[in-house]
Amino acid sequence: MSGKRRGVLVQLSPTGCPDRCVCDEQLVVQCAGQDLTLFPIDLPLATRQLIISNNRIGDLPALQLNYLSDLVYLDCSNNSITEISESTFGNLRKLAYLDMSFNTLLQIEDRTFGPLASLVMLRLTDNPNLGEIHPDAFSENIALQVLDVSRNNLTILNISSLIALPVLRSLGLSGNPWRCDCDTEDLCLWVLNHPDCQTVCYNPPELAGQRLAEVGMQLRADCHQGLGYWDYLFFIAIGFVIFSAGTVSAWVMGVLMVLYERYSKRKSEEVDSDDEDDRGGGVQMHLLMD
Repeated sequence: MSGKRRGVLVQLSPTGCPDRCVCDEQLVVQCAGQDLTLFPIDLPLATRQLIISNNRIGDLPALQLNYLSDLVYLDCSNNSITEISESTFGNLRKLAYLDMSFNTLLQIEDRTFGPLASLVMLRLTDNPNLGEIHPDAFSENIALQVLDVSRNNLTILNISSLIALPVLRSLGLSGNPWRCDCDTEDLCLWVLNHPDCQTVCYNPPELAGQRLAEVGMQLRADCHQGLGYWDYLFFIAIGFVIFSAGTVSAWVMGVLMVLYERYSKRKSEEVDSDDEDDRGGGVQMHLLMD
């Protein structure tokens, strides 16, 4: 079957097999180590396992990949893939295993793996330029049990991306230049519940080589210190300024109210005096007329 959609040629076959690939009756397509630079075409629509590792593929075309709706195993390791997104895996709801290790990924965006509702194992290791994973990258992968992000360029990792994984049983973090400071405090405390985690700090220098689990409590103490002498002095000064400002404002308002009352009283007396003068003048006029 072949056709065009949005100017992209899509070639898929119900029963055929791509050039330089081997297909078997178990619906496994093996294209590893064939020096491919492009994603293979003429893939059988019923493919359940696709192995394209150890090539030079630089892009995963969402249009072609998402025709493989029965895919459960995808190995893309050891290629030159720099970018993946939510649309890349939009229709792979049965995919359980995904290997993106040894590529050139730069970041993992929001909901990148969101469509992969059946994902159980995800390998993202050995991407030397991978320095950012969005907190919601795995927010919908509630079936994920094994996650490996070892040997990348990660310095921090928001644990909200881990808390969202209720059945996670294995997490690989080692080989990253972790910065052990207040920004990674939650991660260091989180790994306390995973005693097999041997991940160590890279920065700051005074903590380099220490396990994340060992510095967790130290970071909690350092990042949530009690108020010191100067802190109390600062708050006292701020309180005094606020109190003084309130006192001055109240005094000014009081003075203005007194002045206003005096002005109103004097104005009232002047009006009363004018009324009496008017009445007196009227009486004199009446007497003269008589």
